[in-house]
Amino acid sequence: MKLLDLFCGAGGATQGYIDAGFEVDSVDIADHSHHNPGNFIQADALEYLKEHGHKYDAVHASPPCQASCNLTKGTNQGRTYLNRIPETRLLLAQLDVPTILENVQGSDLRRDMTLCGEMFGLGVLRHRYFELNNFPFAPPAHIKHRGKVRGWRHGKYFDGPYLAVYGDGGGKGSVPEWQGAMGIHWTADRKAIAEAIPPAYTHHIGAQIMEHLCAN
Repeated sequence: MKLLDLFCGAGGATQGYIDAGFEVDSVDIADHSHHNPGNFIQADALEYLKEHGHKYDAVHASPPCQASCNLTKGTNQGRTYLNRIPETRLLLAQLDVPTILENVQGSDLRRDMTLCGEMFGLGVLRHRYFELNNFPFAPPAHIKHRGKVRGWRHGKYFDGPYLAVYGDGGGKGSVPEWQGAMGIHWTADRKAIAEAIPPAYTHHIGAQIMEHLCAN
């Protein structure tokens, strides 16, 4: 089974689908060939989707999140980020295979599934929304958080079981800590890890897609 991972970055989603049994082609306009675990293709994601999307058994897309992310909305300072979600959604709707559209809290996705690191025993919270089509799915239970995210906020230091995997501020954790918290061990690129999603998320979704495809 072949899956297409669009806007793939360093391949957090890619690795999860590989773990679920898919062969994954990973597409991004930036060169991530040195650390993406899939079959990396450097191209414009939506142009590639238009031309090749029909060739795949399933398609995942994670459009850039700066237009929606609560962490950047307050610091954009006049910069405008293009919202690629509507165009991506329209293109995915033309396919009759399982499709997955993923983005951050604050985005305008349907919340068919909301995943959190605590559901998978990870050291991050990292809530993400998933808009899912053309396959049956079941989200895991949203487990109560065990405490706070570690780090400095408003001049006060908080300790807790989770890491803040973004930025370079005090208490954010080392690269090895980030790798362990996210379940991402194939790259030590701090920015790439910060922009990724934990592979456990797409492994959970991918396993359900694989079951559906094998049964039909």
